[in-house]
Amino acid sequence: MQQRNFIHYITVLLKGMAMGAADVVPGVSGGTIAFISGIYEELLDSISSVNFTTLKLLKTHGIKAFWKVINGNFLVSLLLGIFISILSLAKLISWLLEHKPILVWSFFFGLVLASILYIGKQITKWDSISIIGLLVGAGIAYYITTLQPLISENSSPLFLFLAGAIAICAMILPGISGAFILVLLGAYKPVLDAIHNRDFKLITILASGAIVGLLSFSKLLKWLFNHYKNYTLAVLTGFILGSLNKIWPWKQTLTWRVNSQGIKVPFNEQSISPFSFEGDSQLAMAILLSIVGFALIILLEKIANSSSKK
Repeated sequence: MQQRNFIHYITVLLKGMAMGAADVVPGVSGGTIAFISGIYEELLDSISSVNFTTLKLLKTHGIKAFWKVINGNFLVSLLLGIFISILSLAKLISWLLEHKPILVWSFFFGLVLASILYIGKQITKWDSISIIGLLVGAGIAYYITTLQPLISENSSPLFLFLAGAIAICAMILPGISGAFILVLLGAYKPVLDAIHNRDFKLITILASGAIVGLLSFSKLLKWLFNHYKNYTLAVLTGFILGSLNKIWPWKQTLTWRVNSQGIKVPFNEQSISPFSFEGDSQLAMAILLSIVGFALIILLEKIANSSSKK
């Protein structure tokens, strides 16, 4: 674990805010932001360090020893940033997605496209297994983006527990959006209803599933990084590559649904060429924002490299 001062934790908080902003968008993964901001493996290490052994440490040596082992300051700073971002940016991003969808998706498309190059560069050796892993990861992620979402009123405890466990696993996987997984499972509406209605029983069940999924899956990912880092990175790069279909700015709506506010919204969409798009494709501005998103990742990479050399 890194030694940090107050300024460093402010930086971690800002990275958490970036992760929170990404998680609000169904199609962009907070895990991708964690990876390109250089905290992904530390995040996995910190989460996976929470186990029965460290809980015994809390009992035998006190909270200070426990807090140090789980990298508590890092986790709290990151989670606080995510929480602040979701509370402060959720409405803004939702408004932008509703009124300026092409421009928002264009920015994220450029950002995610650059992150593919960034993560791919971390692979020290390409071989046949790495290439197969890349293709398999891309195929799985692309297939997920083409699945038709479900609409479900199911808010049973077991359903929400499993939904929380699966969605949180997706959230820490670069390229796969936890919010989008909730939509696919048909759990998005029940989850929102539980939050809006302050149904603390169902929220607790959902959170319990998320905690179980997070602790279990983080250990698996940590093991994969420790033993098969290049192959794991290749699969994750493929995940992000395949997910580009979901955030392609120009869509054609195939089916519609009525949301909880009685508003007709797109339900199932497919990607199309900007030249086939009905209405204003905003092509020039979309290209500009894609370049901005792409350049932002390149800038973050250079800053991270210069910081690591100091």
